[in-house]
Amino acid sequence: MSSQAAPRSPGSVLYRERDSRPVLPVCDHYCGSPALLAKSLALQGGLGPVLDITADCEDGAPAGDELGHALRMAQAIDSPDNRFNRVGARTHPVFHACFKAELDTLMTHAGHRLAYLTLPKVRSVAEICTASTLCQQHEARLGLTTPVPFQVLIESPAALAEVHAIAAHPRVQALCFGLMDYVSSFEGAIGADALHGARQFEHPLLARALTDISLAAHAHGKVAVHSVTLAIGDGTAAGEDALRAARDFGYQRKWSIHPRQVEPIIAAFQPPAQDVRRAGEILLAAQAADWGPIRHVDELHDRASYRYWWHVLQQAWRTGVPLPPDVQAAFFGDA
Repeated sequence: MSSQAAPRSPGSVLYRERDSRPVLPVCDHYCGSPALLAKSLALQGGLGPVLDITADCEDGAPAGDELGHALRMAQAIDSPDNRFNRVGARTHPVFHACFKAELDTLMTHAGHRLAYLTLPKVRSVAEICTASTLCQQHEARLGLTTPVPFQVLIESPAALAEVHAIAAHPRVQALCFGLMDYVSSFEGAIGADALHGARQFEHPLLARALTDISLAAHAHGKVAVHSVTLAIGDGTAAGEDALRAARDFGYQRKWSIHPRQVEPIIAAFQPPAQDVRRAGEILLAAQAADWGPIRHVDELHDRASYRYWWHVLQQAWRTGVPLPPDVQAAFFGDA
């Protein structure tokens, strides 16, 4: 490499278009009321944009006041407390009677600030298309040039059967496993023990669902999102579930339903310190070799392994792992 040439960044060398996928915080924190949303925005303000917040307009809505609830949530999303524009909303199902009016409320009052819309109980890709068409109409009306992304809940065997078609839709950015509804859809054929602990990962039908959702997400460049940990105030259990989902099934994000779960989930997705050091050493050496093959600790590394270690380094950066000063300066700029 010429002494005058500036070092080339990993992003300019290692990636092709098909390698790209949405970059999302590893924790998605759910809030069912405006009061909880206000507290969660304060939490996000303190921690930074290392977590997303989802305003729950489905299960959080009082019966008979769905549109009033959606309006209150939209007003909070559009408030100054939303510092990072990383707040989305979960709607009612596309086939629900209030969906169109609810979507109108959210888009009219917060469409320009919505990070995403989460669609629950999706049964087919046709429902994604219906919701997308409605969103396009609102976006045109509001003059929005960037489509609001969808995060789609896979909560039944019917949805699982179409998971690749759902993942392929261009508006979909994430596939979320809805554990409770998925188990419920079997009408008692899967026991309640599968809702907790190791059994949620080891029951054959759930392991199949977890695997198929993750494979579809990765095949189509989307993010695989793990479900809730039902032990509400148990941060340790949430962190353990996140670690298992990440290591065994390739999940990249998990829901939180209590502030105590947030930091353990983020920690579970942080790469080990030794992997971060190794990634930095390999990528600095690769950059010095202008991204040609290198020998590092008696191992061959080339662009295939550079891509892997660049993912490790990016994950460390996104989840707040301290980086060696030379690595940070080379790949992420000054602190």
